[in-house]
Parts: sequence; structure tokens; C-alpha cells
Amino acid sequence: MKNKVDQLLVLLLICFLLVNCSENGDEDCTKTITIPQFYIVNGQTYSYDTTQEVPCHLPDIEEPQQIDSPPVLENFTYEVIKFEYTPDTGNNTSRLQFEIKLINNNNISVNGFPYLTIKSDGLEFSTSYSSTANEPCLSLPANSFCIMTFDQESSLDLGAPNSMELLNVIYYLTN
Repeated sequence: MKNKVDQLLVLLLICFLLVNCSENGDEDCTKTITIPQFYIVNGQTYSYDTTQEVPCHLPDIEEPQQIDSPPVLENFTYEVIKFEYTPDTGNNTSRLQFEIKLINNNNISVNGFPYLTIKSDGLEFSTSYSSTANEPCLSLPANSFCIMTFDQESSLDLGAPNSMELLNVIYYLTN
């Protein structure tokens, strides 16, 4: 009988230690989760996942969350090599040409797209030009640059602005 009591006491002690150790271990246990996110710019949806360290007992997030402000590349600069607008080429077209050096001053490579703000006949608008650019610069190497190039003619049948001026360039991040 004493042997069974001893076994029972040992079993209870082991159970107590297991429960107590696992509770203390969970408090210190952390994991890194991926948080799926997306944002919308000019009707186009872009994904941008982030990671976060959380306690182990928290569940993973599977449903993408919409974020209000697109993530912007910090330490980003640009240089305008060429920005030329011709309102009438003489061929019933207008022409916009530009070359912009997009500079990533960070120690990591990034994916994303440039977003240009332009003033046209007194009105400001912003767009990416990425889908029609000769070189859209959808990635920027660490501590390096990419030259975004664009050259497009548009028919004058529907009219054209008299002037276009580049005001600003930012770089939105994607995955």
C-alpha cells in the first residue's frame, strides 16, 4: 500500500511541476507572426504584410486587414534627370517624358512603386505611372537607385493640358 501512495505522490508532484512550469514558460514564450495587410491607392489594391512578436498563446492572424495609409519608404530621395512636357508635338499628340532617379538610402532592398504628384494647368493629381513606364522601378536595391523612365504620346482629340510640372515623388512599399 505504501508503494502505491508513494507512486501517487510522485505522480501528483510531476503533474504539479508540469502545470507550474508550463504556465511560467508560456509567459516568457513569444513567437513572430505575419500580419497580412492591404491598402488601396487609386482603386488598385496592394499587399503589405508586417511581422510582430507576440505571446505564444495568441492565434495567428489569417484575415487581411485594410490599412488607411500606405507604408512609405523612409530615407527615400529622388533626383529629376528629365521632366519634359510637349503640349503639341505637331502630330496631333502631346508628349510627356521623364527620367527620375529613385534613391533608396536604406540598408535593405525594398519592393514598391513610385507615386508622383503633378501639377497640370493649376490642378494637382497623383498617380504611379508604373503600368505604362518603360522602367517602373518596382524594386529598389539597398543603398542604391533605379531610374524610372516614361515616354508617352497622347492624342489631342480630347484636348490636352498646356503645362505639367512635377511637384513630388514618394515611394509606397509592397510585398
